[in-house]
Formats: sequence, C-alpha cells, structure tokens
Amino acid sequence: MSSDQNKPAAIQGQRVGLRPVEQSDIDVLDSWTNDIAIHGSYNMFGLERMNGLASGFQARGLLDDDQGTLMIVTLAGQIVGSMSYHAVRYGPNSGSRAYNIGLNITPEYRNQGYGSEAQRLMAAYLLQTFPIARVEAETDITNLAEQRALEQAGFVREGVLRKAQWRAGDWHDLVVYSKVRGD
Repeated sequence: MSSDQNKPAAIQGQRVGLRPVEQSDIDVLDSWTNDIAIHGSYNMFGLERMNGLASGFQARGLLDDDQGTLMIVTLAGQIVGSMSYHAVRYGPNSGSRAYNIGLNITPEYRNQGYGSEAQRLMAAYLLQTFPIARVEAETDITNLAEQRALEQAGFVREGVLRKAQWRAGDWHDLVVYSKVRGD
C-alpha cells in the first residue's frame, strides 16, 4: 500500500474511520469494480464499466449532497473497504429526504467489527451534517452477518421488502433497517 493510501480518517471511530476518496484511491476502487471477492454474492449486480470513477472524482470528488463514497480505513490509515450513501425521497419536498447507506469490506477484514463501526460512523455523520431524520440500509433476507452488523451499529429492523431486488437471475427479499434522529 502506498503512503498516499495510508492517510488518517477525517471521521474517527475506535477501530476504523471514514475519509473522503482521494485521487490515489481511484485505482483501488476501480480494481474492485468487478471483483466478486470484494462485492460478495450480495453486492454483485452484473459487470460494470471499468475506470468509470475518474471522471466522477474530477467533477465532484465523489461527495455531494445526493450521493457519496468514503473510504473505510483503520486508525493507521490502512484501507479496509468503502462506504457509500445516496439520497432517497419519501415525498416531493426536501424535508422528505433520507439517506440509504451501503458498504464493501475487503475479505481479509470481514467479521472483525469494522463494518458495523463504519455504518455507525456514517449514520452519525449524515445525521449531524444534513437536515434529515432518517438513515437506512437494506440487506438480503439471508445475509445474517450484515443484519447483525446493522443491529450492532444501532439500526432498527423495520420489515421486509418482498422481491425488491433483482440479482443473480432471481428476485430477492430485502430486510430494511433504519436509524432515525433521536435513536
């Protein structure tokens, strides 16, 4: 890992933190684009165009009010994954906006608590930064590890979205979790 990728996080947790994507991270993120080991069976939705992040990074740095990507790093700055968020709306006004979050943890760092801490940090950041009342996440109904991680991060299970996601040639039910302002 180059020294450019071992930068400390802007948002610090006890074991990991979140930081904005930097130019030196683009090659790392691009190398993950079609890597099933990184995405796992729950996040692989078909092949994506390679080298597509560079233009988005040049235009907005992969962070804005509607969507963003942050790197998940250890306190020493080692990249362990990425977090993303995008706006969802439950009505036409800006007060009906919420954020949906997702993450990818590299295989060697899974099952160590990094994901739940990163999700907790991301939810806190979004609730502190934007005038929203809700951060949400979904996962496949069979993805018990991610359900545990969301619960450990303080998210509350709300229900099941039946046949909500097309992936791997079939429809999948999703479990919806949320963290709301005041939780």
